[in-house]
Amino acid sequence: VILEGNVTLGNRVKIGTGCVIKNSVIGDDCEISPYSVVEDAHLEAACTIGPFARLRPGAELLEGAHVGNFVEMKKARLGKGSKAGHLTYLGDAEIGDNVNIGAGTITCNYDGANKFKTIIGDDVFVGSDTQLVAPVTVGKGVTIAAGTTVTRDVAENELVLSRVPQVSKQGWKRPVKKK
Repeated sequence: VILEGNVTLGNRVKIGTGCVIKNSVIGDDCEISPYSVVEDAHLEAACTIGPFARLRPGAELLEGAHVGNFVEMKKARLGKGSKAGHLTYLGDAEIGDNVNIGAGTITCNYDGANKFKTIIGDDVFVGSDTQLVAPVTVGKGVTIAAGTTVTRDVAENELVLSRVPQVSKQGWKRPVKKK
């Protein structure tokens, strides 16, 4: 474990093998699983991260939040009891309390010139493989279906989904390489 700069560790904090923590505050009863990197971040009490999580500058986890394996956060706040279990990028985002972020979710915050914010209200369910194209606001109690690309604001308690219709080609043959 490497601790660099000004690191504050609360009581009963557990830190796994290979972790790097720089200039961060880790609250009581937090657990940082192996090979996670935490830089200029703030974790309130009872948060869990990793393994292989990356919290970049400006990441903030409120009480009891969970960031799992291969999740990256930058300038993002994850609300109380909210979780992003795996394979997710949360950048320039405000995420409410009791939110579930499904695997493969991305906040698309950069248009090639400027960065924009994603705001997600409390009690939202974000299905796997969702893209939230900022700037966008998702209201409280929303359910986002798996595979959805959210490009417009969503009002409270709505179901949002966007899918390209599946096409199956009967009898299709994969091209064969010429010898």
